[in-house]
Amino acid sequence: MPDYIYLLENRLSSDQRHALTQLREVARDAGTILFLTGDAVRDLTSGHAVRDLEISVHGNALKLKKAIEKLGGKIWGEHEPSQSLYLCFPGTVRVDLISTHSVSYPKPGKPVYHPASIQEDLRRRDFTVNAMAISLNEGSFGLLMDPLNGAADIEARTLRLVSNYGFIEDPSLMIRATRYRARLGWELDMKTRSRYENAKSEGVIEFLSSHARSKELEQIGHEEDGLNVLRALEAEDWMKVLFPAWTSAKADEEKLKALHELAVGLLLQGVHADMSAAQMQLLTAKLSSKDLLELKRTLLREGFVEEWNSLDALAAGFQKILLSKDNATPSAGYKLFTSYDPEAVLWLGFTSKNATVQQRYNQFLEVWPEARQGIPHALMQEMRITPELATYNEVVHALFLELIDGRLTTPEELRAYLEPHSPPAPPPQVSIKRPRVKRGAEKIKEPSFDDDEEADEGLAGDDDLDDIGGDDDEIDLGMNLPKVDLGADDLDEEESGDEDLDEEEGEALSAPARSSGKKSAKAELAKKSAKSAPAAAPLKGEKPATKPIAEEAAKAVKTPPQHEAKAKSAPATKAKPAPPVTKAKVAPVEKKPAPAVTAKAGKTAKPVAGNTAAKAPAKTRVKSAAKAPARVQPKALAKAPAKDKLSHGAKPSKPVAKKAASKPAKKR
Repeated sequence: MPDYIYLLENRLSSDQRHALTQLREVARDAGTILFLTGDAVRDLTSGHAVRDLEISVHGNALKLKKAIEKLGGKIWGEHEPSQSLYLCFPGTVRVDLISTHSVSYPKPGKPVYHPASIQEDLRRRDFTVNAMAISLNEGSFGLLMDPLNGAADIEARTLRLVSNYGFIEDPSLMIRATRYRARLGWELDMKTRSRYENAKSEGVIEFLSSHARSKELEQIGHEEDGLNVLRALEAEDWMKVLFPAWTSAKADEEKLKALHELAVGLLLQGVHADMSAAQMQLLTAKLSSKDLLELKRTLLREGFVEEWNSLDALAAGFQKILLSKDNATPSAGYKLFTSYDPEAVLWLGFTSKNATVQQRYNQFLEVWPEARQGIPHALMQEMRITPELATYNEVVHALFLELIDGRLTTPEELRAYLEPHSPPAPPPQVSIKRPRVKRGAEKIKEPSFDDDEEADEGLAGDDDLDDIGGDDDEIDLGMNLPKVDLGADDLDEEESGDEDLDEEEGEALSAPARSSGKKSAKAELAKKSAKSAPAAAPLKGEKPATKPIAEEAAKAVKTPPQHEAKAKSAPATKAKPAPPVTKAKVAPVEKKPAPAVTAKAGKTAKPVAGNTAAKAPAKTRVKSAAKAPARVQPKALAKAPAKDKLSHGAKPSKPVAKKAASKPAKKR
């Protein structure tokens, strides 16, 4: 279903929209409602040009005559029985203002009118395509009323009678059906065609009323191609009933073609002329003066006849103004062509033999439009004068007038003229740049634990490491090892090794348990460290670690096959050979067993019951017996793994209290 609000605002001309606005104000002041009906709704729906407007109003339309005249509308005629007014608004907008009514036919061609609602008014119409209405009221503006499904017949391009007896009751419908077929190219549906042939053969056309006769005669002149409609009516023998003296032979066909070509040319330049009066003049060009006078008296609207008779006077007045000195410049002449009475402009251009007038028409139709090619659209785009600008059309029109006057011939003049109309440039776009991270910056990873129990164990392990490390940064393993001097390269390697272990440890702690048979990731790292670290040789007078402790540690650390293969393939950290140093006296060292690594990485193995050896962490730092140069060692060395280098001549650790034997790691 089309949007009729959009169609009303875009398919109607500005003069037609102004006429509708005036009538809506009149109806609102009178406290009544009105609807757009008839041909206008059909043409809006089908896409044809809307020429005439028909407005249906609840109540007596004749009472609105004075209010309409105050708003600038002219009364071209009226019909008392149907309470209808025939109006003309500025711009030659023809409007039929009728009262909603129903009709009864006691005899063929003798209608009786009764006031009725809009629904009843639509059901008394001729064809379903004309039985539609669009509301023009405030609360329902644009609402379509289609009780007989006329929109479907419009889509099918079919003419279908509303009443089965329409041709018999109102014989003018046969003339109207012929006119619609000639204008629209639509056909009657099968039943309607059968009724048409029956009514024509029975001769019901003789009951045609005088009101319907005058209306159909005038409508020939309002058609877009009046000569084609005249020939169609003549072929059906309807002209013998309407006006026998008027035939297609009485029309000037050549001049009608020239008139249509001129009207189209003016339309392209924005001059919307109504050809009805000029077309009637040429359609009756060969009629005798007596027949022509009789025909004019027969027409429905007296105002239309007056316009027809005043064509020559209108053209003479326009010629006088066009040739005046005030309109000598091209811009003034262009404004005059587009603002004067369109019907006068059309008739003067068609009938004038004056060379100067013909030259001005040639400039308006041929020369001046070429100046539009010189409008600098690229420069306007550069200066931000685009169609989105509210005053864009006004700027383009003013620029066009300057160009046809021969001004603004250089790009500098064009730029200077457009500069006042150029809007300011938009502010620059603000872009927020994020600072780059410095190279070498260490990422701090927060540890994640699988459950609360593991988190508590991790915290306890950290406390043990803090207690063991203390403030001395020294750990005595009870072994007599050679001194090692740590250089800058060694420290870097140790730091990288520590970071690798820390990352692996963090991943093992944060990863969820894949299956119930997997051990803790810390146990895997501990076994990896134990296998990769070389066994330290016992010092003189020292016994090796007891076998039960080593076996217990091996049982506690069990690595799955895939992790064990990875641990075996991991290369052990190689320490650089230390430079020879002078021998120093080594203090006596207490004999104690080597520490074993527990399942939890980073924790020392708890000694068995009865063993008084001090706890030793899995990660140790190295201290040389000789005094090292004054340098600050990285904090990462405070928690070095067991595989790192060990110091020679470390101080003995303090004895600690006995603890229970180490517990085996929990299986998950």
